[in-house]
Amino acid sequence: MCTAITYQTKDHYFGRTLDLEYTYEENVTITPRNYEFKFRTKDSIKSHYAIIGMATVVDNYPLYYEATNEHGLSMAGLNFPGNAYYFPRTEGKDNIAPFEFVPWILSQCKDLSEARILLEKINLCNINFSDKFPLSPLHWIIADREGAITVESMADGLHIHENPIGVLTNNPPFDYHMTHLNDYINLTPRTPENRFGDVSLTTYSRGMGGIGLPGDLSSASRFVRAAFVKLNSVSGESENESISQFFHILGAVEQQRGCVRLPDGSYEITAYTSCMNTDKGIYYYTTYENNCISAVDMHRCDLEGRELYLYPLIKEQQVVRQNE
Repeated sequence: MCTAITYQTKDHYFGRTLDLEYTYEENVTITPRNYEFKFRTKDSIKSHYAIIGMATVVDNYPLYYEATNEHGLSMAGLNFPGNAYYFPRTEGKDNIAPFEFVPWILSQCKDLSEARILLEKINLCNINFSDKFPLSPLHWIIADREGAITVESMADGLHIHENPIGVLTNNPPFDYHMTHLNDYINLTPRTPENRFGDVSLTTYSRGMGGIGLPGDLSSASRFVRAAFVKLNSVSGESENESISQFFHILGAVEQQRGCVRLPDGSYEITAYTSCMNTDKGIYYYTTYENNCISAVDMHRCDLEGRELYLYPLIKEQQVVRQNE
């Protein structure tokens, strides 16, 4: 399970937690402008916008989990089992396999308005990457600094939802999450008012305006908690203040080993948390074992190149020892 958010200070930020019990040896991956993107049913794209994000690279193809392009359009795929449905190839449509969806949009579109045009013709079709890598059931958040949408391919068709919250988690479908959010309309970061008439009641602790905010790790609860924390979040506009606050927001929904035990005895954890400055093309991340923030800047690479740049995650805990 995962949580993705957008965040705006002076710059625009986009990122997510990846919550799983295993990893695919993913790397921070930069796709330069002249890497050839090959598609199963469409002509390859040999020249395109540069992209940076987290990906597992198989047979020199980046299977992006989340990414942003050089113009600041960003996209993330989150687990959506039981609801995601991919269709057979359809005549007259752009038949794109879900593993191609992020490259298809980010390689060609500068912003949400251009992405919407491509989405009008898209058919997310049931083509596996390989026998070893079958399709994952996903839905997606696509965002720029002006807004966000959620894309869900379900048995009754392709749904494109406006996402005014800038948050996405997992099941149920997005329209449920937005309806469910109404149940928490009274939450406030302020001291709550006494609404019991003449009964003398007082607040005995700070933070009581948030009583009722769900604290469990289900996707519905994480959606509410991420929305509340994000929409009430305050930070300075410097880069360090902004990214620090971004990681604190996602820290409200991170999963610790031992809290989500799966039937096979393994534990789901927040394997990594990412934060991308979409204006500057910088990818920041922490991992479960290493909460020191690491950064990869796409503009420090040759973006006119043809080969992928891969940066393995720094997973060992980094500790600054002040008195040695």
